[in-house]
Amino acid sequence: MNVFYNREGIGDTLLIQLKEIPAENRTFERKGDVARIFDATTNETVGYNIFHASTYGSFKGNGNLSLTEEMVEKINEILHQNGFSEKIEVDLSPKFVVGLVLEKEKHPNADKLSICKVDVGTETLQIVCGAPNVAAGQKVVVAKVGAVMPNGMIIKDAELRGVASSGMICSEKELNLPNAPTEKGILVLDDERPVGSPFF
Repeated sequence: MNVFYNREGIGDTLLIQLKEIPAENRTFERKGDVARIFDATTNETVGYNIFHASTYGSFKGNGNLSLTEEMVEKINEILHQNGFSEKIEVDLSPKFVVGLVLEKEKHPNADKLSICKVDVGTETLQIVCGAPNVAAGQKVVVAKVGAVMPNGMIIKDAELRGVASSGMICSEKELNLPNAPTEKGILVLDDERPVGSPFF
């Protein structure tokens, strides 16, 4: 789930994205100040737009907002007040975590890609990585599925040249860290940080 608010750019509207679907499948229904956006073929809710958002509470920020339990509760309250019975449930676990590269093997269909098995504390992810400096035994920063990168890109399950990939091993530049080097390569962390702990 991603929540966007930019009063200057789009007005006093809170945009809630639950899932991405092709534009041609999207339709909506409106009740009061809330528009529910859903898949016309499956009726699955993919998002909500809440108009006149500031009349319901203070939404601070400009762009992608950091989700909290309080914000999710507030959004559910607004939906209920406007006649929607659905309740949004959200995974608020950290999306940028310390990972340990357990294995690295060459991608069978791409010279510059590697297939990595990465322990992120709660699970082991398969991540296809293009960084030249990735190696087994490294502690790295993993953007899990659902993470929103500083440039606005949302990390999703993907398939790269026929191999499934869940998440991204990040460089300093991708994390928008100050004084990030310009050459390609992932950020390798010192060994003290526990696997699975939040990076930020």
